[in-house]
Amino acid sequence: MRFTLLIRMTEESHFAPGQTLLIDADDTLWENNIYFERAIAAFISYLDHKEYTREQVRERLNEVERENVRRHGYGLVSFRRALVTCFEGLSTGPITPAKHERIMSFAQSIADQEMELLEGVAETLPVLASRHRLILMTKGNPVEQADKLARSGLSTHFTAVEVPREKDPDAYREVCGKYELTPHTTWMIGNSPKSDINPALACGLHAVFIHHPHTWVLEHEVLDEAPAGQHLLEVENFGELLKYF
Repeated sequence: MRFTLLIRMTEESHFAPGQTLLIDADDTLWENNIYFERAIAAFISYLDHKEYTREQVRERLNEVERENVRRHGYGLVSFRRALVTCFEGLSTGPITPAKHERIMSFAQSIADQEMELLEGVAETLPVLASRHRLILMTKGNPVEQADKLARSGLSTHFTAVEVPREKDPDAYREVCGKYELTPHTTWMIGNSPKSDINPALACGLHAVFIHHPHTWVLEHEVLDEAPAGQHLLEVENFGELLKYF
């Protein structure tokens, strides 16, 4: 059984101005994984494997993505590699130029997607920025993340942007050291237990878990218990942050 220190929405739970809020981007500020899921569904339909079920093909793609992330990092370049590798491994025939172009089109559909801010973000972020120090901390391809931030119109609310290769405890310690952050007034806010919540708690920070119904399967993990003296909040949407901050 998991035990979580969940702070109720009361006046006593409102934290003083001057906190540092490290905020995730993909699926915290804007939609991201739903576009990958649509591309994957189109890819699986195009492959139309006669022996493996759609679920089995997806699991194979997950395995390829895990390895690609380890070797090449995150982002569309890595995703394109994963699609090609998976197709090569499961297809009974060679990948012709036409097939290759079709596979690339699935990833390109993600790149062509308009930015879609999540509920409450546009209204909430300026208020948070007026009360606290905001630092965007999101993993991924730095060029892709910078482009998404620019297109989102949210960049003016952040005092800094960090795009580490992985969001593990070492990455959080490095950011805390770089900006001279004190753990008792620093929070990580995001939708991923694996990258946002658990590693932040592990290095002494507070955390806010924002539920998202379509968090990437490779980011799934059981939430850790908040250690003594640390807070773990759980909210349903970004706008609820104003009840605490």
